[in-house]
Amino acid sequence: MIEFRTHPDRYKHWKLSFDGPVATLAMDVNEDGGLQPGYQLKLNSYDLGVDIELYDATQRLRFEHPEVGAVVLTSGKDNVFCAGANIKMLGLAAHAEKVNFCKFTNETRNGIEDASKFSRQAYLCAINGTAAGGGYELALAADHIMLVDDNASAVSLPEVPLLAVLPGTGGLTRVVDKRKVRRDHADFFCTLTEGIKGARAVDWKLVDEVVPKSKMADAVAKRARELAARTDRPAAASGIELTELSREVNEDGVEYDHLTLKFDRANNVVNITVRAPSEPVPQSPAEIHAAGTAFWPLAVARELDDAILHLRANEQALGLWVVRTEGDPDLVAQADHVLADNAGDWLVREVTLYLKRVFKRIDVTSRSVIAMVEPGSCFTGTLAELLFTADRSFMLDGVLEGDNRPATVRLTEMNFGAYPMCNDLTRLETRFLDDAKSVEAVRAKIGADLTAAEAEALGLVTFAPDDIDWGDEVRIAIEERASLSADALTGMEASLRFAGPETLETKIFGRLTAWQNWIFQRPNAVGEEGALKLFGTGKRPAFDENRV
Repeated sequence: MIEFRTHPDRYKHWKLSFDGPVATLAMDVNEDGGLQPGYQLKLNSYDLGVDIELYDATQRLRFEHPEVGAVVLTSGKDNVFCAGANIKMLGLAAHAEKVNFCKFTNETRNGIEDASKFSRQAYLCAINGTAAGGGYELALAADHIMLVDDNASAVSLPEVPLLAVLPGTGGLTRVVDKRKVRRDHADFFCTLTEGIKGARAVDWKLVDEVVPKSKMADAVAKRARELAARTDRPAAASGIELTELSREVNEDGVEYDHLTLKFDRANNVVNITVRAPSEPVPQSPAEIHAAGTAFWPLAVARELDDAILHLRANEQALGLWVVRTEGDPDLVAQADHVLADNAGDWLVREVTLYLKRVFKRIDVTSRSVIAMVEPGSCFTGTLAELLFTADRSFMLDGVLEGDNRPATVRLTEMNFGAYPMCNDLTRLETRFLDDAKSVEAVRAKIGADLTAAEAEALGLVTFAPDDIDWGDEVRIAIEERASLSADALTGMEASLRFAGPETLETKIFGRLTAWQNWIFQRPNAVGEEGALKLFGTGKRPAFDENRV
């Protein structure tokens, strides 16, 4: 089982240090510390285990270190920054493992950019050696890139000429969309195995500055202090410790404090139930800080995050996620008011940003999602976002035998801007694309407990069967989904979920990931005579020259 929980005390590949407002995250990969046997992580190449630690470190920097305004990404090894994803690992990995790996690394790098933009924790990448492939893609996530000028160190994206695949973590998109590299320059750069160094790397906007090796340390320290000075993070505040997440895993599911996963393996279904808080959440910043990871919005974000990653990596055949909620809607509404009223507090801001990123994980997960609004449900505010992440939803119109509670949905202000999707629109804006009247009609109902008839009329749910038809409609929907091609469903869902404007993120997760997914199955890359299979053997790959 792949484990996503870790701690700096258990890191094999990263070293975290602090100097006032500047943190340094040094990549020093243990060659023999691969997640799976069969390969060595030479030259700071990485696998999923390396990125799991990186993700954990970036989360801890946001929550545990409010005093940090800038983070230096660098290498702990001489003359090499990062050789990118380990080629032997990719050659041994199953297709699904490669896709999950690329998706998680994409999300981690997007999280770095999110920290820079919204948490005001800037990232500076100090490339103190060669940065190839995924190593340069990691640098591209930073706000500022410094390259040592030693006549040897270079940046490169050599996947096309060396491996017959594409850069897997946003490299092509970030080069032209973020770095604004000219298309002809980018075309040359992405077919050049040795990469580009020195003044040309600056001239072509591939890096921001090059610095002689003798001056690199001082220049990095100076630039990092300048970036840190721009932050609004409170230097004198104390962070909260991200304690070990409590969970129990067994063959039939996973149990967290506020979340339950129950597996129906016969139908390839996982039933996900998210629970509201059992008591009012703390209201003042001081009380929220004192609560730490017990603060319900943070606790539920962490549990959902771990659950999503666990299901992606370890339960790939459970292709349908049926999402339910339960608990007191008033307590969720109260928690939302606390988040909104204290939005200026650094910790509350981090919790809200974390929830946003977790909901985005669902959006880009290749699983079908159906939401069930039943008696006792609590699709309120923040938890209503789970309803809007679903591909379709069912809401009971009426009551069930022996249960007189009606099913309701309630919206809060958190549904109208706090949790944008990758397209920079809220889920309601995406749902009602270019239909401001529908969005305003829904907004007018903030705070109301909406019945099935009202929710259906407003467009908040897909179907509202009565108690007579409920059981059959739900059963048929689940059976129908299970009968369809998982590949076709993945492509269909990914195409439908991101209506509206294209952004850097939608390009990475839509365009790039789709092509990477396809190219990783082509014989030019993974066939017996493909580039990925033959890399390092000295043999020349045999390519099928057909372009279609």
